[in-house]
Amino acid sequence: MARNNTLVVPQAKAALNQLKVEIAQELSIPFQPNAYNGNLTTRDAGAIGGNITKRLVQIAEQQLQGFNR
Repeated sequence: MARNNTLVVPQAKAALNQLKVEIAQELSIPFQPNAYNGNLTTRDAGAIGGNITKRLVQIAEQQLQGFNR
């Protein structure tokens, strides 16, 4: 299965990277934004990714609530 990691909005890359750093800090995971992170465990990487997804869904839900008013 081919993976497509292309951003729909390329300008969002900096915001997504910042979100990744914030979540790693919240979870006390040693993440280096501009360095090698191959030492992260699969569990830690998954926790960061899962929390990013959860946060993005929350943001989308909040925006949709604003449209329904």
